[in-house]
Amino acid sequence: MFIWERAATVPVFDAPLDTLYVWIGLGAVSLAVAGTVMAFPTGSPAGATAVADAVNTVAASEYDAREEVAVPAEEIRLGPRTIGLRADGRTAHAHFEYGPVTPVRDGDLRTVLDGARPADVFADPASFAAAIDSAQRRDRGWREAPEGLRVRRVSWGEVDATLVG
Repeated sequence: MFIWERAATVPVFDAPLDTLYVWIGLGAVSLAVAGTVMAFPTGSPAGATAVADAVNTVAASEYDAREEVAVPAEEIRLGPRTIGLRADGRTAHAHFEYGPVTPVRDGDLRTVLDGARPADVFADPASFAAAIDSAQRRDRGWREAPEGLRVRRVSWGEVDATLVG
């Protein structure tokens, strides 16, 4: 004689009640993680490469050349071979292909950068070269970025320089 035992079956689409709470919790955690990720900066400040490209264009010129380029940053760090821009907590760096350039802040080199001939400002090419060397060795800390950065390539005798400031 056969005894049929009826096995307890659970329908495939029926889920225990606590599974609903797990899915709601998982959804809430996913939204929190997505919100945190979206709050991170998406990239570095645009413009470091564009500024470096403008400097490279002037530096590569065979003749005396000038250009002014906008600086899309709050702070700048300018060195003979690199430029750094900082904005909104993000930092970007770019290298000069045709360096070294001469970072200019003030003094006689600023006068030359603003348009004066080196012969009108310096006694001889040697003193012009010494001012360039001194400016390239100066501390290159972060400072407030100007709205525009001037670039000028000048030559006097055997001294060629790309002034940036």
